[in-house]
Amino acid sequence: MIKRGFDLIVSLVFILLLGLPMVAIAIFIKLRSQGPAIFWTDRVGINNVIFKMAKFRTMRIDTPQVATHLMKDPETYLIPGGAFLRKTSLDELPQLFNVLQGDMSLVGPRPALFNQDDLVALRTEKGVHVLKPGITGWAQVNGRDDLPIPQKVAFDEYYLSHRSFVFDLRIILLTVFKVIRKEGVRH
Repeated sequence: MIKRGFDLIVSLVFILLLGLPMVAIAIFIKLRSQGPAIFWTDRVGINNVIFKMAKFRTMRIDTPQVATHLMKDPETYLIPGGAFLRKTSLDELPQLFNVLQGDMSLVGPRPALFNQDDLVALRTEKGVHVLKPGITGWAQVNGRDDLPIPQKVAFDEYYLSHRSFVFDLRIILLTVFKVIRKEGVRH
């Protein structure tokens, strides 16, 4: 109950504070590439239920729907300015609306793509699938794109058994520092 209240208040405050910059990012994307500014992707949510997650679109509309690390040359699919939006995590801002809607939390395991069967299976085996996915999480601040799936799930499992309001605040603060330093982002 406390976590959901915190999620609602923080997401509302950030949507209000970042509303104009988010509109500016959307206009920037529309001016630089064809297609919508917001990309809706099928993701695996709590209890492995699929939901639509919002992101600012950083890749061309003809990009295959696979995890970026599985692409042969992901940079060729980036729109102009897409790399900057990814490295600064500005592409994640629309997920505040997913938090408001209740599909996501501010902190939790990052939602898997609908076709990341290996990640979903391992999270289910370890019981992590019972957690609401987050904009950031313990695995995010401990390696982000650099983590192999088993290690990522180990961090998610640690979060499952140690979650608390104080731990969430620690993860949020660490996220801010990691984003500022652009740590752990490969694509």
